[in-house]
Amino acid sequence: MEPKNLTGVSEFLLLGFSEDPEVQGILFGLFLLMYLITVAENLLMILTVSSDPILHTPMYFFLSNLSLADIGFISTTVPKMLLNIQTQNKSITYVGCLTQVSFIYLFGCLENLLLTVMAYDRLVAICHPLHYTVIMSPRLCGLLLLVSFIISILGSQLHMAMVAQLTFCTDVTVPSFFCDPPQLFKLACSDNSINTILMYFVGAVFGGLPVSGILFSYIRIISSILKVSSSGGKFKAFSTCGSHLSVVCLYFGTGVGVYFSSAVSTSPRKEAVASVIYTVVTPMLNPLIYSLRNKDIKRALGRLLSRRAYFQQMCHIF
Repeated sequence: MEPKNLTGVSEFLLLGFSEDPEVQGILFGLFLLMYLITVAENLLMILTVSSDPILHTPMYFFLSNLSLADIGFISTTVPKMLLNIQTQNKSITYVGCLTQVSFIYLFGCLENLLLTVMAYDRLVAICHPLHYTVIMSPRLCGLLLLVSFIISILGSQLHMAMVAQLTFCTDVTVPSFFCDPPQLFKLACSDNSINTILMYFVGAVFGGLPVSGILFSYIRIISSILKVSSSGGKFKAFSTCGSHLSVVCLYFGTGVGVYFSSAVSTSPRKEAVASVIYTVVTPMLNPLIYSLRNKDIKRALGRLLSRRAYFQQMCHIF
């Protein structure tokens, strides 16, 4: 069988989870519901932060951008999967596949870096409380966001370039619901050992450096909290980091687990199911974790809903 260059491949086939029409109907409803919930939650989080002056702080500024990254992350994969189920067509074009690869790494890397920046924000707030407003100035927050976005773009383009260099055979069926780069590397006909090593190395760098930064920040935070004499002060300091730490454990725990399991797993279908955790479930749970564990968010959300109810009442009167 003659291998074709990627530029000669017009489309890929995304196998998804099942070919049973009944199961596909259930999957369509389930993923549509999860997608709508995720988008609604994160949009509500952005609206709450932007509309309440009390939340106009660096921590909530980065949190609203994290919600924006979550919306982009889940919107890269789920709508295409829903469209494929609805139309009974598993194909995705060559350009569409590369676009998915690019945006998956763009929003994934952006989320990594935002979580790292948020850890630094907590470090400054707890270890240098008197200088917090000076250090975490609006200019620095904007610069950190800009640098995170630029690095994410560079990382996504690098991964897309590595995928674009692959050579495939005629049969290009991806055993997943999106163009997962590790699966694409396994489908390549040519010797791609160097590209595979490079992909995991780049992934380790873009994932390992943020994890190292978060670990360093929390080591400093914990050492600073342990120096506090009162138990109430320790609890208050830990509570300010609880939501962020929960999101970090959820995102990096599932992402790293799926990332390394793809290197040793022999069941592509199990990998596809596991990838749902960090591509769909994590973006859905992030706003819930912050809203349930954060009193400021709950109070601001209550004020937002009360204002909306008031406006609706006034509209009915007039």
